[in-house]
Amino acid sequence: MNKILITGGAGFIGSAVVRHIIHNTQDFAIVVDKLTYAGNLDSLAEISADPRYAFEQVDINDRAALDSVFLHYQPDAVMHLAAESHVDRSIDSPAAFIETNVVGTYQLLEAARQYWLTLSEPARKVFRFHHISTDEVFGDLQATDAQFTESTLYAPSSPYSASKAASDHLVRAWLRTYGLPTLVTNCSNNYGPYHFPEKLIPLVILNALAGKPLPVYGDGGQIRDWLYVEDHARALYQVLAKGGVGETYNIGGHNERKNIEVVEGICALLEELVPQKPSNVEHYRDLITFVKDRPGHDLRYAINADKIEHELGWKPEETFETGLRKTVMWYLNNQTWWQRVQNGGYRGERLGLKG
Repeated sequence: MNKILITGGAGFIGSAVVRHIIHNTQDFAIVVDKLTYAGNLDSLAEISADPRYAFEQVDINDRAALDSVFLHYQPDAVMHLAAESHVDRSIDSPAAFIETNVVGTYQLLEAARQYWLTLSEPARKVFRFHHISTDEVFGDLQATDAQFTESTLYAPSSPYSASKAASDHLVRAWLRTYGLPTLVTNCSNNYGPYHFPEKLIPLVILNALAGKPLPVYGDGGQIRDWLYVEDHARALYQVLAKGGVGETYNIGGHNERKNIEVVEGICALLEELVPQKPSNVEHYRDLITFVKDRPGHDLRYAINADKIEHELGWKPEETFETGLRKTVMWYLNNQTWWQRVQNGGYRGERLGLKG
């Protein structure tokens, strides 16, 4: 049994990783999460009583608290998912993204390095620091450009993607300079259960059910590669278990779709699954509302995931059609979870969500 410290483990992707570890391995999961608005312990409720799970409410910028966690749990690996991640928020308030994604990653790297130096030689060889990043560090592509590979040059467009690019560089520097055994993964857009409702897919689902407008930036022509979050969790664990020190792996879903196609697909599923509509709605797609595009909006992201498939044997199990149906069904069957997000019950206060 390995002990894995997961930062941001109460977030969307982090909680999927923790659930995967508890349900599919014998490893021990130590969740470190500050519990900002995007951290939700409700997402871990199904595994919270498992003896192989532990939770520590810690800010990764709190070095003393991090040192205490490392000393107490003696982890064999770190999976670093803690991050501010919403592009719109980074445009409005970039400081938090620099503080968490750049400075916080530095603090975590230093805490991990100092702990790593205390280990025996065999334990130091086993230890891994896995940094989870995004394809947004590569900037964007034109419609006919080749997909992002692990050697694509960085060209971030937003404060969010710039802060993640900086954290990627720090992780690689700690390998090169100090020998800390690190790995980096860059993923495409995730979707699936427990996704915070400010993001496109859950926002569209919940707004449609409420008969509210479905906001689409610009003409909806922006293209994203969509990755089902449980496929991503499997990939991340595979990288931690089998990936080479110093290697980078791109993780994608092989599902490029225009944003407008995603929204229309959700509307079509809801027509089938929820034919009893709000009184103001004849067809769900009538709620689609085109809004002013956001500044610096990237046109297209597309991941080439050949390396992880060929070297580590991972490939996504879900198509976009199967994954989207599962996602819509999950929101229809888990109203308590998203209602507690909308009314602030999951953190004891009311949130003013955009929608």
